[in-house]
Amino acid sequence: MSERNVLLKPVISEKSYALMDEGAYVFIVDPRASKVEIREAVESTFNVRVASINTMNRKGKRKRNRRAPTFGQRPDTKRAIVRLKGEDRIELFES
Repeated sequence: MSERNVLLKPVISEKSYALMDEGAYVFIVDPRASKVEIREAVESTFNVRVASINTMNRKGKRKRNRRAPTFGQRPDTKRAIVRLKGEDRIELFES
């Protein structure tokens, strides 16, 4: 899998901003990506050193359609919490 296709987008939320103080960043990643591929993608893209990675698969929520008595489904996602070594920071989030 190409490093370009592993990281899909960063997660912007109150919890992810709180994790930034601890040197951790949250990304939505390709569901087929392994921890090794995520590590290589983050290190090459942002030029930082990765200490650890935690991943989680999140089931999409079931949502009701207002107009018709049917239900829809949000897509399932895989998230990665990436902790960096030492004083490394990702400037994309800091500014």
